[in-house]
Order: sequence, then C-alpha cells, then structure tokens
Amino acid sequence: MRILVIDVGNTNIVYGIFEKEKLIYEFRISTSEKKTNDEYGMIFYQTLKAKGIKVDTIEGIIISSVVPNVMHTLETMSIKYFNINPLIVTSDIKTGIKLKYQNPKEIGADRIVNAVAVSKMTEKNAIIIDMGTAITFCYLTDKKEYMGGLIIPGIGISADALTTRTAKLPKIEIIKAEKVICDETVESMQAGLYFGYRKMIEGIIDKIFEEKQLKAENTEIFATGGFAPLLTKNLKYPIKIERELTLKGLMELYKLNTKNK
Repeated sequence: MRILVIDVGNTNIVYGIFEKEKLIYEFRISTSEKKTNDEYGMIFYQTLKAKGIKVDTIEGIIISSVVPNVMHTLETMSIKYFNINPLIVTSDIKTGIKLKYQNPKEIGADRIVNAVAVSKMTEKNAIIIDMGTAITFCYLTDKKEYMGGLIIPGIGISADALTTRTAKLPKIEIIKAEKVICDETVESMQAGLYFGYRKMIEGIIDKIFEEKQLKAENTEIFATGGFAPLLTKNLKYPIKIERELTLKGLMELYKLNTKNK
C-alpha cells in the first residue's frame, strides 16, 4: 500500500510516500497560490517518477493545508492526475483525540495533525512546538485532550521584519550565535534572533508548566520544523526533535479514517 501524504505550509509544501506505513520518500517544494492544478500535477508526477514511483501505484492521498487556495488546487490535482479523491484534514474527521477548543473548526490543520502524531508517541502530557513560518505551541493532555496553545511569528518573519521595516539593517542568515554582546551589526542581529527566540521558547514552556501545573516526570516536549534543531537544542528542558512529525500524523489520520473502508 502506497499513500501520498501532503502538508501545505505557508512557505513550503512537504509531501511523502508511505509504503506499508513506512515513510520511504520525502519531498519539499515552495508553496505558491499561483500554480495551477496542472503545474502541481506535473511537479508531483516528475518528483515521484525520479524515485521510480508510478502514479497508478498510489492508493490514497491525504492533504493538510493552512493555505486554503492551494488545498483546493491540490484536491483537484489529486482527482485529475491520480484519480483519487483525497482525504482533507479538518476538525470533522476522526482524530482519535478530543479537541477541547471553543470552536474546533478554527484549529489549524497542521496543529491537529501534529497532535495526532504525538498522541501515538507518548502516554504523558505533551507540549508540541512547530517552528514553521509561524511558531505554534500546543498542549495535549495525558487523556488525549487537545487543549489549544499559542501562536507567535516565526524567526524568519522576525528576520524579514528587521530588514524591511528598518532603513539600514541588512538581510541576514539565521545561525547559531556565540555571544550576546556583539560589536558588528550582522552578528548583533543574529545574536538577537538566536538568543531571543531560545529564551522565549524556554519562557513559554515555563508558563505552560506553571499554568497547567505540569511536572517534568509526566510531561514530554516535542519539536518539529526547520528551525527546531537550532532553537531547541540544549535548552533547560529535554526536547524531542521529530523532523517527520507532521507526515507521520497525516499517515495516522489516513489509517484512522479509512480502516473500515
């Protein structure tokens, strides 16, 4: 059984092929609302072909998207190029967790998918940090209750704002900084972003522990997204980095919603 899982983010579309529940290939392309279903169809066709995967061997597709227009384009692409009606992630499908949100329809599909993945990885309370274009913190109880969380601008957004909203600050690479007090502008910006976000992450985790009266022995912290290794390594909390968290969550949701079909 080969399943195509697609995660549409604001910056990138990450998709992968699961074969017998094992992720065998992963791909990443830029998100674009301007691409047509035919353009996306050819991209998917060519990338899969490059790995020796024929379109007609794909048995199912699931799509998670935080960009509505792209989701509809990919849904059309799935029908046209794969002859498959894809499963679309919303709060209405089976998740195996309780969505304790005032309006579950407002929960981002990516946050649902990540929570489902983590629910299979631990029996403890869990804090889930996703470091994409935006950074999300989510709290999942040991009873598999999704309680919500918070959303802040990602480090890339902040870096871009420094460049676009100031007259003289240059565009920079986001890297690990070695010191806080710097005597050069680029290093000063890099240090501000690096140490600022790391301390913010620690501070938010502190607040979640305090607010929910959590204890270290019954709580696990998971992080995913491109900047997770840079920003969470060697913090005062042990944090499990799960690079493929969202894709794994998509596969879990696919199984959950098709097991009786």
